Amino acid sequence: MNTLINILTENVSNAFEKCGYDKNYGKVIVSDRQDLCEFQCNGAFMAAKQYRKAPQAIATEVSAVLTNEKIFKKVDVVSGFLNLAIEDSFLLNYINELAEDKHLGIQQAEKQETIVVDYGGPNCAKPLHIGHLRAAIIGEALKRLAASTGRNAIGDVHLGDWGLPMGLVIAEIKERHPELPYFKENFDESQEVDFVVTAEELNEIYPFASKKSKEDEEFRAIAQKITVELQNLNKGYYALWKKMLQVSKDDFKKMYDTLNVHFELWYGESDADQYIDELLKILDNKNLTYTSNGALVVDVQNEDDKVQIPPVMIKKSDNSSNYATTDLATILQRQKDYNPSEIWYVVDSRQSLHFNQVFRCAKKAEIVSNDTNLEHLGFGTMNGKDGKPFKTRDGGVMKLEDLYNTVYEKAVERLKESEFGNIENIEEKASKITVAAIKFGDLINHRLKDYIFDIDKFLASKGKTGVFLLYTIARINSLLSKLEQNESSKIAINNIYSDTEKQLLLKLSLSGEVFKNSFNEKAPNYICENAYEIASLFSNFYNDNHIISESDADKKQVWVNICQIVKKMLIKHLDILGIEHVNAM
Repeated sequence: MNTLINILTENVSNAFEKCGYDKNYGKVIVSDRQDLCEFQCNGAFMAAKQYRKAPQAIATEVSAVLTNEKIFKKVDVVSGFLNLAIEDSFLLNYINELAEDKHLGIQQAEKQETIVVDYGGPNCAKPLHIGHLRAAIIGEALKRLAASTGRNAIGDVHLGDWGLPMGLVIAEIKERHPELPYFKENFDESQEVDFVVTAEELNEIYPFASKKSKEDEEFRAIAQKITVELQNLNKGYYALWKKMLQVSKDDFKKMYDTLNVHFELWYGESDADQYIDELLKILDNKNLTYTSNGALVVDVQNEDDKVQIPPVMIKKSDNSSNYATTDLATILQRQKDYNPSEIWYVVDSRQSLHFNQVFRCAKKAEIVSNDTNLEHLGFGTMNGKDGKPFKTRDGGVMKLEDLYNTVYEKAVERLKESEFGNIENIEEKASKITVAAIKFGDLINHRLKDYIFDIDKFLASKGKTGVFLLYTIARINSLLSKLEQNESSKIAINNIYSDTEKQLLLKLSLSGEVFKNSFNEKAPNYICENAYEIASLFSNFYNDNHIISESDADKKQVWVNICQIVKKMLIKHLDILGIEHVNAM
């Protein structure tokens, strides 16, 4: 389905062409002065330079053509600007088509293409903490957004499971349990080992071993040696590692499921290990590698660079792999498995240099074609009310589970105190409200910006909050229930009775443009803003009209149908944001 802006632009562009001007000047935008007009076109000003005519004269000629178009109610020329208002009948036809469109106006990709979204990035044997929050929820929203356009969107958690942290944990377990068969030279990988390690134990062992390695050089050397041997598939270390990995995955999945974050792939750095030899051959065959201070590196500096871009390290001096190695091998793996058109990396903005180096190396080595888009979608930090990175009261990094539980407990309190008194299934509702509060509170901000995490603000039932959107849907459900209205498969709106209604219908009709811009800019905050504006306009519409007591049957049915399409559209917005709605509050 074409967007409303595209349809209007096509009409105005044709009018420019009929007047003898380049049709590219006919771009229509939403008016920034809604008190004057609904839409505007400023193309006459750009055309004036090319055709050596006054903008007013060009706009007047174009307006004469547009006046005959049935879709425009009013076409005014003001100082060279084309101010446009559309006919109610045209808007109603569009909104009815939108209501029947299974994609609700979201433009579908012209050709099938695959996008791999790399997000999450937790490290095995470590708990999820608030530093993992933004990657998870921004990545999930972007993946869902890509899928909503008809593209094949694949989310990969990309676990950190193959570096020194694994060696540190195994080294510490070896010190604590030297009797385990994993550490015997003749270990048989087919044998069952009666050793259980829990997620809680791993979460304690890693920070302990990490701190120890900074104070004990001998222990660190042992851990580094174990890391190399693990990567060379030492049977005992590998068997223990697999057990640790599964425990961590199960632990991660619980929290991700709670946050309504779901990955199609649970690959880690280890899965790319089998591609490293092929990667090295490719780099060697293209004469890209050389040795520097014992390490194998590749130059990625370009002649036109204004800043120094360091070489990317492929192998450390001890011949072990690092993040760049596994990231490049992962690109090779994804290329073979999925041949993606794009790979998006939703990772902290502070990793920009790393990804710049990796992407340049991948293109230089022709691991991917030049038209494959490798893009680092960075994000800012979540801060406390003091403007500094969010911490626990004792200054530590808060576990993601603890953050969720803190918000959940407040959500339960709010529900119990609610004026509506509907506390059936309170645990399920509180969970959905918690996720809505956390996700919307984050995603309403542009991903590159830092933001303040404010529980009370995020749980508010008014303002730009996920709770307000849930409340709006619940309010519509309550209305439909009182009217004993079933969900209609065909929604027809055949009249507009007020400016309030038209503003709401216009906002709904422009949603396709919002989704298009959100996809192009990889910015879920546009979807959040649009959802909030729809809910706000609906609130005005709801307060202005007494739907239940309305005596005019035709008018009442139009209003009920408007409620139904608003509900459908809000649920679509929330679904792409990874937020589940509640039927009642």
